[in-house]
Parts: sequence; structure tokens; C-alpha cells
Amino acid sequence: MEPYSDSRPLTRWWWFSGPINEKDIDFQLSWLKNNGFGGVEIAWVYPLPESPEGPAWLSRGLSDKVRHTKEQAGSLGLACDFTFGTLWPFGGSMVGEEDASKDFCGTSKQRIKKSWEARTCPETFVLDHMNEGAFLRYAENMGNFLPLDGKKQCLFCDSFEVATEGLWAKGFENDFKSAFGYDIVPFMDDLDSSPGARYDYRKLVSKMLLENFFSPFARWCREHNSFSRVQIHGAPVDIIEGYATCDVPESEAVLFDPHFSQLAASSAALSGKKYVTAETFTCLYGWKGWPGPGQYQREEKTGDLKLLADAMLANGINKIIWHGMPYNPEGGKNAFYASVHVGPDASFADDLPALNGYMEKISSFLLEGKPYFQCAVMLPVEDAWMEGELEDKLRRPSAKYHWEFHYQRMPEELWGHRPCWITAPFLKKAEVRDGFTVIGDLEFDFIYVDCQYLDFEGLNALISLVQKGARICLKQVPEQPGFIASPAYEKAISKLASFENVSDSIKKSSVLPPLFSKTNGPKPEYWCRKTLDGINIFMANPATRAISYPMPYGLSDGTTEAKMEFDAAFLGQEKNVGINFKKGSSIMLRLSRGGIICEEAHLLN
Repeated sequence: MEPYSDSRPLTRWWWFSGPINEKDIDFQLSWLKNNGFGGVEIAWVYPLPESPEGPAWLSRGLSDKVRHTKEQAGSLGLACDFTFGTLWPFGGSMVGEEDASKDFCGTSKQRIKKSWEARTCPETFVLDHMNEGAFLRYAENMGNFLPLDGKKQCLFCDSFEVATEGLWAKGFENDFKSAFGYDIVPFMDDLDSSPGARYDYRKLVSKMLLENFFSPFARWCREHNSFSRVQIHGAPVDIIEGYATCDVPESEAVLFDPHFSQLAASSAALSGKKYVTAETFTCLYGWKGWPGPGQYQREEKTGDLKLLADAMLANGINKIIWHGMPYNPEGGKNAFYASVHVGPDASFADDLPALNGYMEKISSFLLEGKPYFQCAVMLPVEDAWMEGELEDKLRRPSAKYHWEFHYQRMPEELWGHRPCWITAPFLKKAEVRDGFTVIGDLEFDFIYVDCQYLDFEGLNALISLVQKGARICLKQVPEQPGFIASPAYEKAISKLASFENVSDSIKKSSVLPPLFSKTNGPKPEYWCRKTLDGINIFMANPATRAISYPMPYGLSDGTTEAKMEFDAAFLGQEKNVGINFKKGSSIMLRLSRGGIICEEAHLLN
């Protein structure tokens, strides 16, 4: 059974701490149904200024409203997901100090301040994500509150947003010494002064977060008639491995540039997950702090929304989550500060059926068949963990560290090969068949490695694959990360470089021709799916490559026609393809034995 039954977009639905009534619930659900939405995700947030008191957090009164919503949504054929807890991150009054997040100095000073409980509990603890017992106690409270019987739903874990400086757990120092052979405690007061120790520290933190929170969360959801939908970003973990723990990986934009979504999409492909969602349109035109409204809210341009949606779909997303819709009585004016405004009074309300229908159409196209890649690219996790904080000019409301990978892009020389991000845990699961590296349903012509650092886990996995015939493009000789160097590392590196099937050239490493070559004109973002008779390709308008945070207001107005021509190699065939991107349009391309079908993708279809 899959988490969703169709490809219609969902919307995040902010329930403000205040009066909730069934008439308003029913009105908004019917409006969403009539405007092409596939469902909602209820997110519990702060009380609005001057709002009357509503039902208490986790109370029977609130639970009854939630159950009614799920039943009403089901009767309309809408999905009904739930944020699993308070705000961003989990926490609240049900978290005592013993289960609160810890740092090296003791209980973390971080507090949740804008939750449903803000009036009665203005500052509450953040959950200790390094402690599985703490999570399970928290989950028991949420499980007693949510209607998790009957129709299945996704339970959503938002971006990590836990203070990561000096993150700590009981017995951490002993676990660290056992893993790395030295004492981390003397380094903790100034961890950034020793990149090697900082790397080792981050590696253990990643392991503990995956074992004690993300994996237990996914497991708990499955045990309670639910699916897990998770934003891994912000967590100091191997992001590819982290996304793989959940049922539905979720990305975000535009606080994250669209290309960032290839991380979630790559992990989903490697771990056999069908759906890849994205919180979309967040802070579209820039950050404006709470309580809002956001920049250009209720003035959003449909063309800008379509352009960003195209960018997300061309970077591996196949189900859009609008960010989003505030709970409103009919004619209400409630707003959420970090979003575009979805509702009957939205600037784009008249365009919603066409826009949602368009996103559903492209998403369906990108759900056919299976993901298609030609090469796997090592994500430089070790490089990022050896780095400190981002320069001030690179920071965003959601970005502070190199390991968050906001700015990591695929190498330009791989554009025509349709690359997939990968990390060491997946290399260890790989097989080699006729020189191709195989992971599940994926088959890679070669593995591309361009990292300054690579630890023994990844290095040994590469050596094992090369010995079996895998082809490696090694662009530079990596160094060993961490505090204690092993004399065996240099020997292992030399061994890797000695194989004939290891080269620093793509042409020498690959046996397949690239999917696209001899390209004239722009090189747009694109995503591929392999079907029984060919390859489905969605190409976004070339203007999407320029999208970054914040998106300039009216960016779509400046799109122009663009022509490109390339040679396409598929199913043993090579054919010349010419494409004309009209103003604001994208392309759905089908390459099959029967020929090439090129269809313009725009709101008028």
C-alpha cells in the first residue's frame, strides 16, 4: 500500500490555537476539494493576537475536532495528514527536563515559544532526539491524541531546527571513546578549533540521531497504521541515509534552492520509495518574521508559483505540498507569516484549479515507471563535516552549516548523464553486474567521486565494488577525515587508484553514451523515469535554473522563448531532438522505440 492514492497537491493547514468548529472545517475542506487539492496536513501553531481561547493542547475537545476532520476529508476523497507534535521541532509541556534536548553543558537552553500552548506555557522544552526512550514517551502522548485507526495517514516530522551546537546524550563520551579511541571531552569547549575531532563528533551524532529518533519515528508510524513523512534537512546526519529511514522523504523551497531536492529524490530512489514531496512556496519572496504577513502575501503571481513548481518537479519531486493555508472561518483574514496565502481570498484563487491540475499532471507523469539515472555521485559528506560554519553572506533563515548542503550542486560535466547522489551506506549495499553498479532497481554506469575527504567506510566500499568490476571516475585523491590518521589509509587509496577501471575521466569511466550530448542552447533542469517502452523526461523552463532564495517578485514575467537541440541516446538508439521552450512553458518528453513525443507543459493544457 502506498502513502497516497494520487498525485494531487496537498496543503499544509495551520490550525491556530483558538476556537475550532466543524462548520469552518467542512467549508475549507469542500473548498480545497473543489480547487484541485488532494488533501491536507494539519499543523498546530501559535495563538493569534487577540484570538479567544480554544481547546487545550491534546485535549478531548481538540481530538474530537481532529477526528471529525479526518472523517470529513475521507468522505471527500482527501488525504488527512498530521504534524506529529508541536512546531519545529517536537517539544511542549509533555516534555519534562529529563526528556529535554541536551548539550555538553547540560539541558539545552533552547525553548519552544510559539506553540499551541504559548498562552499557558510560553516556554517549553525541546525533545531530546538523541534518546529513543524520550521519543517513545512523546509518541505515546501523540498516539493517544490522534485518530490513528481506520484510514491510513502520513505523520509529518518538520525540519529539525534543534540547536546542534554541542548536542549531547547520556554516555556519549563513552560511546565516542569506544568508536574513535580518544576522549572528546577536552575538545568540546572549542570544537571548531580541531576539524578532525569535530568530524568524529559529527559522525557519532549522526549515528545516534538516526538510531534513536529518525528510525524509531518511522517504525512507530508503521506500527500505528501510519506512514512517516520527514524533512531530514537541518539534522546533522548523513542526509541521504536519513531520508531513507522514512516512507516519504520531503524537501523544501525556496528557503532551499530547488536543486537541493535532488538529495531527497536520490535517497528515495536508492531506498525504493515512490513518493517524494516538497514543502513548496515557503518564504517565496523572502523572509519576513513572525507574526507576518509574508512578503507580497495575497499578491503572489501565478506565473511565479508555476515556475517554482516546475523547478521542484524537475529536481525529483513528484508531489507538491503547498505552504500553505491558514485555518479560517468563511470570510476570515487569518494569515501565516512564512508562506504564500492559500484560500478563497488568495491572489491566485481563480487560477487554482488549473494550477493544481497542472501539478497533478506533471506529478503523474513523474510517477510512471521507475527512477532513471546513469551515474552515482558521492555526496561529499566528509568534506562538509570537516568544514565549520557558513560565511555570513551565505547564511539564510534556515542555513548555518556546510553540512546542510544548501549550495551543493551536481557537477556540470554530468548534466547529460542524469546523476544520482549517493553515500557510503548505499555503496555497501551495492552489487556489480557486467560492470554496472546495481542498487535495488537502479543501475549505474559509473560512480563519480570528487571529494577532498573520504573515510574508510566509503573507501573500502569503493574498493570492494571496483574489485568486482565497477567503474569509478576519481576526480581527485581524497584524504582521510577525522582526528586519528590510520597508516593503512594511504595504502588503501593507492590500491583503489591502481585498478584499470578507475580513471579521472568520464569518457574512460563510462561505457554508455550520455542520455543527452552535443547540446546547443540552454541546459535546463530535468528528471527522468524509465517505463516499459522508454524514458519519461520532464524538462523545466530554463529560467528555473536561476531560482534562488529569495525569488524576485515577478520573475516569471521575464521568461522568454528558448531553443535547444541535443542528441538523445536511449534504448540503443540515437536521435537528434529539437525543443522550443515558449514563454513560461516546460516540456514533457517521451523517448521510446516508437519515436519521440514532445509535449509543451503549461497551464492551458
